[in-house]
Amino acid sequence: MPYTSPVAETRFLLDKVLGYDRLAQTDLFAEAGADVTDAILTEVGRLCDEVLAPLNRGGDLTPAKLENGVVRSSPGFKDGYKAIAEGGWVGLSASPEHGGMGLPLTLNTAVFEMMAGACLSLQLCPLLSQGQIEALDHHASDTLKALYLPKLISGEWTGTMNLTEPQAGSDVGALRTKAEDNGDGSYAITGQKIFITWGDHDVAENVCHLVLARLPDGAPGTRGISLFMVPKLIPDAAGNPGERNSLRVVSLEHKLGIHGSPTCVMSFEGAQGWMVGKPNGGMAAMFTMMNNARLGVGAQGIGVAEAAYQHALAYAKDRKQGRTPLGDGAIIDHADVRRMLAVMKAEIFAARAIALDCGMAIDMAKATGKDSWNARAALLTPIAKAQGTDIGCEVASLGVQIHGGMGFIEETGAAQYLRDARITPIYEGTNGIQAMDLVGRKMMDGGEAAFRLLQEVEDTAEAARAKAPELAHKVWDAAETLREATEWLVAQDPGDRNAGATAFLRAFARILGAHYHLKAALADPDGPRARLATVFIDRILPEHESLLVQARAGAEQLYALSAEDLESA
Repeated sequence: MPYTSPVAETRFLLDKVLGYDRLAQTDLFAEAGADVTDAILTEVGRLCDEVLAPLNRGGDLTPAKLENGVVRSSPGFKDGYKAIAEGGWVGLSASPEHGGMGLPLTLNTAVFEMMAGACLSLQLCPLLSQGQIEALDHHASDTLKALYLPKLISGEWTGTMNLTEPQAGSDVGALRTKAEDNGDGSYAITGQKIFITWGDHDVAENVCHLVLARLPDGAPGTRGISLFMVPKLIPDAAGNPGERNSLRVVSLEHKLGIHGSPTCVMSFEGAQGWMVGKPNGGMAAMFTMMNNARLGVGAQGIGVAEAAYQHALAYAKDRKQGRTPLGDGAIIDHADVRRMLAVMKAEIFAARAIALDCGMAIDMAKATGKDSWNARAALLTPIAKAQGTDIGCEVASLGVQIHGGMGFIEETGAAQYLRDARITPIYEGTNGIQAMDLVGRKMMDGGEAAFRLLQEVEDTAEAARAKAPELAHKVWDAAETLREATEWLVAQDPGDRNAGATAFLRAFARILGAHYHLKAALADPDGPRARLATVFIDRILPEHESLLVQARAGAEQLYALSAEDLESA
């Protein structure tokens, strides 16, 4: 399953579409200039293409397994992880104070997208560590930071997040895991967690679990939840892995995809843990990790989409069947196959631009402290997560379609991308939750952040009218339609907002995608990106109209259809 990291495409987006050079103009990211960025993208691209991508198929065919209470990773994963850690890529955006490079999250997002495209199952391990690093950096005591952050950043230890329980999925407040004070600054953690990604393994020397649990006097719901660091091996006085903690892997989940990633059922049996942050402040601390991971998961979807596209393109260029309008060539010359490939490529470009723009907003907020950048980052995060992962599934499905009957045969490898991608719209908050977050919390400003972003889209379209009048006109009209829909949305009650949330998010992503494609066309007026922009704006952007009709439909018709109605013949 050959894979080539999209280094050139990422550089084009950063340089010509998103204005990445603004980051290097800040004091915080002064070292993140073009030379450093190019060197990192090139080096990580080589790592992905030569070291990680060859592991992808083997991880699917030979999953991680549980032997005598120890999880054994897929063949080659230990060496692959070692290459990631030794390259310093786990701590790319982490603080230099504890050994990180301190580079922008935007660059980190591009790096992790390429790793996910090469081998999603393995990339999940450093992704979770990175989220834990972020949570500890913001919320842990200086003692915990000094002990854990250097090891996590170096990749010597890895991190997990433990939220979900059998009876408490998205409703985290229903958790039952308890924490009891040991009287020595530590707590005894007891409970069971499920769906714990890379909850145990043999690729690094220690596994550090962030666990949500409730103190004896913790209030019901999310308000009474605290966060604890619970290591697999308790560090000794020198900070090295010591005594085994009282936790274990009960079983590994048998999953549709990402077979090389060990997804564990974890049992904590009075395990020793240390509080991260304040009592009952667990959700605030965990959301730091989750928000980081949501952008990362969006990038995962894009990475898998890129790999699926490359796989399908290679097949379409080689497979000969039937006479095409261009003669007896390969199936890439059939109009419908050409359409699918063009749509795949256009969708990937748009989703990648949204994710990298979200990373830019997060970085600019951190570098400048401006509320406007924070608001933009908050608005783009659910869109980046949902759209990136939806496109991952849709592009992978088209990849199977291009393969025809052979796509349904496991030996071709096309189906693996679809199976692997399918988890991404579910974890780190389902895409329905992302949509409700967008129309709920992210619109509590009356839509102000959304209107600012739409004004940017309209300003770009206005400026483009002289050079690309037809494309610019369509983008401007679409943005204005979304502006009117947003004005309607913020006046509705939560029920009607939520009923149309998914369609609204999708429509927003369509307009943003057209915006980035238009900017690409202006930067490459006679090249392939201008022709690809025409595909997106003429064929994909018009979907926003029907989506906004759905967004305005309200909740009444949904609840008029009763549960009994849904059961009837």
